[in-house]
Amino acid sequence: MDRKSRAAAWLLIAFLPLAAIAQEESADRTLSPYFFVRGDGATEQLPLRSTDVDVAVAGVIADVRVRQQYRNDGKTPIEAEYVFPGSTRAAVYALTMTIGERKVVAEIREKQKARAEYDAAKAAGKSAALLEQQRPNVFKMNVANILPGDVVEVELRYTELIVPGGGTYEFAFPTVVGPRYVTQKEQDAATPRDAWQSNPYLHAGEEPTAGFTLHAAINSGIPIKDTASTSHKVRVAYRDANRADVELLPEPGNGPNRDFILRYQLAGGGIESGLMLYEDGADKYFLAMIEPPRRATPAQITARDYVFIVDVSGSMNGFPLEVTRTLLRNLLRNLKPTDTFNLLLFAGTSATLSGAPLPATPDNLQRAIDFIDRQQGAGGTELLSALRRALALPGSEGRSRSIVIATDGYVSVEAEAFDLIRENLGRANVFAFGIGSSVNRYLIEGMAHAGQGEPFIVTGDIEAEARAEDLRRYITSPVLTKTTLSAQGFEISEVEPPGIPDVLAERPVIVFGKWRGERRGKLVLDGLGGEGRFRREFDVARAPSSASNAALRYLWARSRIQRLDDYQHLNDDPERVAEITRLGLEYHLLTNYTSFIAVDHVVRNPRPGDSQTVKQPLPMPQGVSDHAIGVPMPTVPEPELIALVGIAGAVAAWARRRKAKAGAG
Repeated sequence: MDRKSRAAAWLLIAFLPLAAIAQEESADRTLSPYFFVRGDGATEQLPLRSTDVDVAVAGVIADVRVRQQYRNDGKTPIEAEYVFPGSTRAAVYALTMTIGERKVVAEIREKQKARAEYDAAKAAGKSAALLEQQRPNVFKMNVANILPGDVVEVELRYTELIVPGGGTYEFAFPTVVGPRYVTQKEQDAATPRDAWQSNPYLHAGEEPTAGFTLHAAINSGIPIKDTASTSHKVRVAYRDANRADVELLPEPGNGPNRDFILRYQLAGGGIESGLMLYEDGADKYFLAMIEPPRRATPAQITARDYVFIVDVSGSMNGFPLEVTRTLLRNLLRNLKPTDTFNLLLFAGTSATLSGAPLPATPDNLQRAIDFIDRQQGAGGTELLSALRRALALPGSEGRSRSIVIATDGYVSVEAEAFDLIRENLGRANVFAFGIGSSVNRYLIEGMAHAGQGEPFIVTGDIEAEARAEDLRRYITSPVLTKTTLSAQGFEISEVEPPGIPDVLAERPVIVFGKWRGERRGKLVLDGLGGEGRFRREFDVARAPSSASNAALRYLWARSRIQRLDDYQHLNDDPERVAEITRLGLEYHLLTNYTSFIAVDHVVRNPRPGDSQTVKQPLPMPQGVSDHAIGVPMPTVPEPELIALVGIAGAVAAWARRRKAKAGAG
């Protein structure tokens, strides 16, 4: 077939999907994200006007207030639906809705009851707000009956623990949920909460449509230094040695299309280790943050075997994959000659560098670097099959195996990945590296948590080398093993976590719990370190007990809920569901089974049936290309496909005859 004939045929074939695209209600439609397309202008399509964030850090606890403002500039009443991320450590404990002068404080309800109450209020023409958890780091806000000209403000409050690593404290405020790779059909969704994944996105490079401001106030018991944001341009003002104010600068390109990262250190490079107490009658909680010993000496560390799993899917195209290459080069070049390794790349399928572990020789390391350098980033993100293949790879005899996963985490199989890692805990430690400006922190942190490893997040190429070094130092230098926490003369119970895993880096041991009786006795951490026995004691009577430590009750409950929810993914246990629900209701916390509902009981929309549901479009995360949203070929029934291809062939034959006739003339 000549060029013109091929062009004619391909032109027709290119239009084949149009017939299927017209069938918008097809049963084959998936829950995949899609690109935002503006309508006729009669309905407000960008209801979120601004997000304002206030962060108050006291010691190691952050209290965060997020205000979202919605406005209807259209001609019809709307329901606004907005999907947004949150910290996996967040304990969301309050929600209020304000319309004009009326303020409604939300109540916590069982999830189904909250949804039913919201739907009833919406149908009755009442303004209402519903906050639901879709994942531990993905929330969905619905605001019903926003009338033309209305301004509705929704405020949520949460608290979280700031855990230092290597002497550096980091507060992260996620701003956008990255598009998830989904193959699940719409009608096959296990629960309605899976539908959040089908959400509109702006094209790569388009500025976010909503305003974004952030202010953080840091108050420490130790002088603060080196306060800076690695993600955004900020203004830092020190009120005194122990207090700093951080303000996001209102500049173009400084908005909510990537995680906001704030880091600071304390004088002397130490951490605020110690014991904190809270008591309100019989309600008593403690938090122990214990600085670990120094790293083990190289002579005390056994040889290691490493498997590096690298995501090379479409969402990694460009900046994320470039950062991943930098990360892998640094990790590989710092392996010891006595170490062994392998490399597995995955997208829709996977490929390994070798069928067996390779010695970390210069030639083998260069082979691995060349292997990753040839990748461009395309296709889906089949994480589970890649994990299964990596876990099935043969290991090196007598070596401790560590699996390092590098991905942006834009998948929707988090629970299945956690289950797979837990089922293989005896075979390998798992460390997760999140690459990108707005990674799926729930997946990254959850995989590391399930594998008793540690998560690492790289949001830019500048920090890739440093974070690679952090990971290398962490996984090659265990500092504390056979660790136990005991109480002497101090009555403690319901400790989280129940057991303390090996400590592998310059991070504190963190333990929550409840206590009873008198404030006396000792809390003791014992273990074995590189220099022998390690022991750290805390005098309970000297520990600060203050009403300002009230967040400890939320943080303890959030830690307990997280552990129960993790086990819930392994098998569906009604008793665990009941316990998570009870904790959510008792502690007024958002969970997988409890939601916040606020209803203004004034009927404001006399014709609620005219209301239109509008999904707020999300910006594409910075550095992520349009390849992150795959546009699959719609299904065309086989007879029609054969007929259309036949027509294409007839067109090609016609083009050949026309060309021959023209040549003869």
